[in-house]
Amino acid sequence: MLPRTITAEILDGLSETNSAAIRSRHDLRRVHRVMGTSHIVVRALRSCGAPGRTAAALRVLELGAGDGSLMLRIARAMQWEWPAVHLTLLDRLNLVDTATIANFAHVGWTARSAVVDVLDWAAGASNPWPGPNGSDHWDLIVANLFLHHFDAPQLGALLSAIALRTDRFLACEPRRGWVALCGSHLVGAMGATAVTRTDAVLSVHAGFRDKELTALWMAETSQFRVNEYSAGLFSHCFYTERCGPTPTNH
Repeated sequence: MLPRTITAEILDGLSETNSAAIRSRHDLRRVHRVMGTSHIVVRALRSCGAPGRTAAALRVLELGAGDGSLMLRIARAMQWEWPAVHLTLLDRLNLVDTATIANFAHVGWTARSAVVDVLDWAAGASNPWPGPNGSDHWDLIVANLFLHHFDAPQLGALLSAIALRTDRFLACEPRRGWVALCGSHLVGAMGATAVTRTDAVLSVHAGFRDKELTALWMAETSQFRVNEYSAGLFSHCFYTERCGPTPTNH
């Protein structure tokens, strides 16, 4: 069994305008297609049904949203089931352009970008983008290939904040295992740059397996049903849904 090892990825240390970072983000779009990330997330969302609110637009928050391109693919697939969504794309870099926001509008989703460090958001020290109508509670929070960047103490703080601010949470992460590790060493075959080739391997080593996220989540709260499972060849999913009363301090 591969031990979980977190090493800072090269892309995380590059500015949003760095040419190597721009090329790597293009690589990541292709990596998502190879991994089938959007299909995995859409299948998970469809299996769990509409999260709570059906009369009004759903309030959805994506953590570590990047340029929003992955969530846009998910929105296009989900537009008939979820025709009205208030979406916030949270990332520490300003990567979401006006064209992407307009493309969300074409499927009936109102999208906005929130540029803030997620750990500041979790601590409540920086929360300039609350949910609609001033609420900081969300019907659904999503994270795609994001949680693996954090060590156990950071994950504990982040998961605790998520549990307070949503009734449903879905994460799709790298699976830590030999098949995924072999796959990560082959991303160069699809023309990936040196940054992406290095980061792909680091992502797998920092990924998850078995019930590791469940253990971290249940250490923070027991008011949720959880499901943690492998998906596709390279992905690991975690879904949780509140089974107790929603907190009223939001």
